[in-house]
Amino acid sequence: MAALMLCLGLLGLCYGASWASPGEVFAVLTGADRSVVISDWRLPRVLAGLVFGAALGVAGAIFQNLTRNPMGSPDVIGLDAGAYTGALVAITVLSGTSAQLATGSVTGGLAVAAAIYLLAYQRGFSGLRLVVIGIAVNAMMTAVNSWIVLRAELEVAIAAVGWSAGSLNGVSWDDLTIPFALIAVLLILVTTRAHAMHQASLGDAVATATGVGLNRLRLLMVLVGVGCTATVTAVAGPIAFIALAAPQIGRRLAGAAGVPLLPAALTGAVLLQGADLLAQMLLAPVALPVGVVSTAIGGCYLIWLLTKEVRRA
Repeated sequence: MAALMLCLGLLGLCYGASWASPGEVFAVLTGADRSVVISDWRLPRVLAGLVFGAALGVAGAIFQNLTRNPMGSPDVIGLDAGAYTGALVAITVLSGTSAQLATGSVTGGLAVAAAIYLLAYQRGFSGLRLVVIGIAVNAMMTAVNSWIVLRAELEVAIAAVGWSAGSLNGVSWDDLTIPFALIAVLLILVTTRAHAMHQASLGDAVATATGVGLNRLRLLMVLVGVGCTATVTAVAGPIAFIALAAPQIGRRLAGAAGVPLLPAALTGAVLLQGADLLAQMLLAPVALPVGVVSTAIGGCYLIWLLTKEVRRA
């Protein structure tokens, strides 16, 4: 997956309105040559696809470990919709600056996560209850988001709907500095608690017997998962199904019993970068929003996953 990620990254730097050879790309990356198209246009987009895909993959792995359910991903249980609600408020009520989008996305995601967690924590924590409640909250927040867009002015509504598809079009270095730093901090933090998270995925009794503080761990993991999801949403909009599919594909490739973080991150990077390349190629020279492609791919994966779960039941 790491090798495939690098190959897709190189392809993303080569592909565009004018094809650049791998030699030209390497010359720009090493500083031997200068190309605004490669260094200022294509490179931020490629890095955004890889880093955001890894962040979504890790967020999905966190929630699937917490819920012990392959359906437990941020886009299914409503965290994406909550982050989008916060961003919509920033766009429609405030001026919609980058700082306001980031703050609104994180606040909306945290508010929805807190509501789902409190509703699911009746008489003890239940991953299945959290997923079911999250699906219901997701539907409610989607309705709220539609209402906000319908009540907004026409120009604002058009911008909000276009942004809601999830897109890496026009991403620049100015948009990525703070999100990349924040994602790096969150990934380092979750790495330090990865062992405890996998212990918790084996069951409450096993985790408690090995000295894991479940309540603190769950709160921290929820904060990290929401942070990763909201950061991506603030920059690129809600990108569906990467967080759902990447952890399970990575788990199967690794042959792991749980949902490991590194395979999920690498798979998420590959899926998002691959989807973005398809989005650029399908109707070239018009670039589709990457969320359109990821939703199509994720819908097929979701049908397969549901069919498998039904057969197992």
